[in-house]
Amino acid sequence: MIKTVASSTLPVDERLEIRKNRILPLRPAKKSKIFSVVTGTHGDELEGQYVCHRLNEILNANREKLTGIVDIYPALNPLGIDTITRGIPMFDLDMNRIFPGDVNGTMAEYLAAGIMEELSKSDFCIDIHASNIYLREIPQVRISEDTAEELLPYAKELNVDFIWVHGAATVLKSTLAHSLNSVGVPTLVVEMGVGMRITESYGEQLVEGILHLMGRLGIWQGETKEVRQPHLSDNPEEIIFVNAPASGIFLQETSHGESVCCGERIGRIVNPLDGKVLAELRSECDGLLFTIREYPVVGEGSLIARILKTGEGKK
Repeated sequence: MIKTVASSTLPVDERLEIRKNRILPLRPAKKSKIFSVVTGTHGDELEGQYVCHRLNEILNANREKLTGIVDIYPALNPLGIDTITRGIPMFDLDMNRIFPGDVNGTMAEYLAAGIMEELSKSDFCIDIHASNIYLREIPQVRISEDTAEELLPYAKELNVDFIWVHGAATVLKSTLAHSLNSVGVPTLVVEMGVGMRITESYGEQLVEGILHLMGRLGIWQGETKEVRQPHLSDNPEEIIFVNAPASGIFLQETSHGESVCCGERIGRIVNPLDGKVLAELRSECDGLLFTIREYPVVGEGSLIARILKTGEGKK
């Protein structure tokens, strides 16, 4: 059942509509739990599109195994997706910085308020993001410190490789996840893959995790698989950043998502004009390579990799 949750007029007799697909159990209870999956807040992040497709496909074919309601929102920023733009076109605005919105505000704030009103009826929410076009991320959940105690048990059920508990920056207070958690809707933020692309293996991994979590929440009675035991970091000193010491072309030499040893070469920066190797980038610890540079052109200081320190070097 497709429903428009927020809309606004556009120039030239067009209309912007934000829609969801509601999948109902064959035998709905008087008060069924609502599990929401949202993505497409940033128009250049497409990994969640595959997840929405697969969930729709699986759940619609197995409605007799549903014991709750699943709402799927594939495009909170449809204009951004249509134009491959991170923010809302014409407004140069990051949609994930205007929640909870304002019904009396600008068009973007009005839409955000409509989204919040609908999602606040949920019992649980998964907010799916991808990285940008420059970096590739392993499937991970990112949680702010102030919600970690409540959300960690859920995050461990989601079949991701890594859970990153980070400090709550001021800007996070205007995100969808923070706004929903603030009104009592447990919301997990997933980040995975790379911008403007779809990594089907990551999508399948997350779909398995979502079904597993739905089963634990009593919303799904279908078959689920055992989930991965994720790495966990709640200490900023465990995260090692590798930055480019020179400008050039980055050539990756390690496998993303795999363990690296102290001193292992992550890649090289080369100059295609004269063939010289400008820098060799090596890991300064044993750890998990959870972020790697995807776009090969780098400038001095560009982020090349992030490593979760493990083993003896871990403090």
